[in-house]
Amino acid sequence: MLFNSFDYALFLPIVFGLYWIRFQNSIKWQNSLLLGASFLFYGFWDYRFLALLGFSTLLDYYCAFKIDREKVLKKRKLWLWVSVGMNLAFLGYFKYVNFFIDSFSQLLENIGFNIGMHSLEIILPVGISFYTFHGISYIIDVYKERIKPERNIITYALFVSYFPLLVAGPIERATHLLPQLKKSRKFSYDAAIQGFYQIAWGFFKKVVVADQCAVVANAAFDNSENHDSTFLALGAICFAFQIYGDFSGYSDIALGTSKLFGIELIQNFKQPYFSRDIAEFWRRWHLSLSNWFRDYVYIPLGGNRQGKVKTIRNTLIVFLLSGFWHGANLTFVFWGLLHALFFLPLIFLNQTKKHLGIVAEHRMIPRLQELFQMSVTFLLVCFAWIFFRSKSINEAFLYIENLLAFSKYKNSSGWPENTKLTIVLLVLFVGIDWLSRGREHPIFGKYQYTKCLLLLLSILVFGVFTTRTTFIYFQF
Repeated sequence: MLFNSFDYALFLPIVFGLYWIRFQNSIKWQNSLLLGASFLFYGFWDYRFLALLGFSTLLDYYCAFKIDREKVLKKRKLWLWVSVGMNLAFLGYFKYVNFFIDSFSQLLENIGFNIGMHSLEIILPVGISFYTFHGISYIIDVYKERIKPERNIITYALFVSYFPLLVAGPIERATHLLPQLKKSRKFSYDAAIQGFYQIAWGFFKKVVVADQCAVVANAAFDNSENHDSTFLALGAICFAFQIYGDFSGYSDIALGTSKLFGIELIQNFKQPYFSRDIAEFWRRWHLSLSNWFRDYVYIPLGGNRQGKVKTIRNTLIVFLLSGFWHGANLTFVFWGLLHALFFLPLIFLNQTKKHLGIVAEHRMIPRLQELFQMSVTFLLVCFAWIFFRSKSINEAFLYIENLLAFSKYKNSSGWPENTKLTIVLLVLFVGIDWLSRGREHPIFGKYQYTKCLLLLLSILVFGVFTTRTTFIYFQF
């Protein structure tokens, strides 16, 4: 079920009404309703994968108790690896097995052996990367004795499959979400209205910003050899805002939806394109994934506590894994490697934590130095996005080659009709995002009713509704 679908427009009010009118005084029934709604929500994609979601949930639920009850370290580790290993095995099979088959087949062909290996017909379960990471973080936290295993199977199953975050995050932690699922929740008009505002802002970012930018970005990337450098540069910028509007828009809808039910999810984006270096960018982009890799990979490897050589090693590992997490394609691995390389100067100069505050805080206009830093960081991010968006490494380099050819401006008749409108909308969006930096979304504060009305009007006028597009991160 898509957030931007008629099905969801019916689904959400029904669940909301039952939750607060029928089950307001019972945590048990509220959680049961949300769990049933989550399975229904997920089953709309492909009901067959409900069994996989259910098995993964029961596996981690059982293994957590075995870890907690065992006193012998070797047995605790055994149950830890049963859970983590099986979760990663499922993820590897559905997401990466064809990648390894194709890579191995290509390797054999390169040395003269053609054994006729073929890819398997495997359907990728939507959201598997997200709910798998939920389960792994939970089982590790139990093993590390940060939390006790959750005894109520309905509460734990809801933690894993809570529908606002089920298919594209944010990646929640048991230490943050489980306590909220276990305490009484009372209806708050203010929380509900703020949730509605955040949903509206998320829809604006998706159907106005992302989907308008998608038309330009697709035209540029799908036929780069027939466009001039100006349009290819615009295409790369448009994809940067397409993926930002698309993914952060989904996160806003998820956070806003959850507020309707009195549950707070972690913020996943904090105006990342106003970052002054790559380290700050990753403290503002997809925070839940960045923090997951920091806490469960980077720090256990030693973090930055064992000298620069191991810090560089650990950084490379994290970014390569982050790239591979996004998909079974060398383009994603290369994208992760580029970000690791962008990080190296900051590590050598001990500047990874230089920019922790909000840029130009308490000022309307940034200083020239801040503007330069943000521009350089944004260009580096856009350059890396070229590999993320391209279907292959060769296609990415072809795009860059055509981009750097500095071909003269051509007649814009070959450009999509919405190009000029997209540029205007991008300028307005950047301005709104700049003014709201430091806040969860721009509708907070004075004149919020007026701002929300203007936002809804903009969605109706400029939103792309001719085709119902999925969210980009559904494929991950």
